[in-house]
Amino acid sequence: MEAVTAWAPAVGFTLLPHAGGFLGSKITKKEIPVWYESLQKPSWCPPNWVFAPVWGTLYTSMGYGSYLVWKELGGFNEKSVVPLGLYAGQLALNWAWTPIFFGAHKMGWGLVTLLLTTGTATATTASWYNIKKTAAYLMVPYLAWLIMASALNYRLWNDNRNKK
Repeated sequence: MEAVTAWAPAVGFTLLPHAGGFLGSKITKKEIPVWYESLQKPSWCPPNWVFAPVWGTLYTSMGYGSYLVWKELGGFNEKSVVPLGLYAGQLALNWAWTPIFFGAHKMGWGLVTLLLTTGTATATTASWYNIKKTAAYLMVPYLAWLIMASALNYRLWNDNRNKK
């Protein structure tokens, strides 16, 4: 039984971010064919098929990074409040974006949410760097994607202001 408990936290932390992604996919699947497809998009907008594998990879990476920080700090304790609290905050903001952008069609508020996510994810990464550099490095692709997603969200909002 000890063998199971040894790897269970790694699996749990790694899979946790996927929960919000899975729930959000229920919204996006409904909205992509009708609403999202009707939006004017920039030429550099990734094709729709790219988003699922990218988010799957990013969620796995950040989830495993959070496990590394948790393990390095000895679990949930006073030392882990800030680094894991920042992580939880950015994850909640990340999960909130889909219902705001796709569900409510609030592209401007989606942009605000993404910018807050990017700032909180950057703070998370900085806090992780002195704890476990590998964990911080696992966040870098996510930060790059958030910058691209923010630029895309801005363009969608700016170029489709009259769409609901």
